[in-house]
Amino acid sequence: MLILVALASGGMLLAPMLTGGGGVGITPAAAVQLINREKAVVIDVCETAEYQAAHVGGAKSIPLGELEAKLPGVVKNKATPLVLVCASGMRSGRAVGVAKKLGYENVQSLSGGLKSWREANLPIEKA
Repeated sequence: MLILVALASGGMLLAPMLTGGGGVGITPAAAVQLINREKAVVIDVCETAEYQAAHVGGAKSIPLGELEAKLPGVVKNKATPLVLVCASGMRSGRAVGVAKKLGYENVQSLSGGLKSWREANLPIEKA
C-alpha cells in the first residue's frame, strides 16, 4: 500500500514537468499584454538554427547555454519584464531560474513555447 502511495505521489509530481514546463509560465495572451503594457522584452532561448527558422516577432536570440553570459548585456535593467520563449516551454522554464539567479525580478516563461504562440495565431518571424 505504501509503495502505491509513493508511486502515485511521484507521478503527480512529475506530470506537470512532462506536460509543458513544470506548470510555470504565462499564456500567449498574457505575454502580449505584458509586452504591450509593460514593454516586456522577449528572449528566445532556442538554438540559433531554431531561432532563424521561426521565432516570436521582435524576440532577441540568446541560446539557453549562453543566457547567463549574454543576458546582462542585452537587458541591462533588471526590473525590465522578460518573457522567455523556446519551442515547447521546457528550456524557457529552466531559463527562468538562470535569469532569476542573475537578479532579474519579473521573468516569465511562455507556457507551451512557440507552439502555443502559433496556435494563438500570433505573429512569427523568420531570420
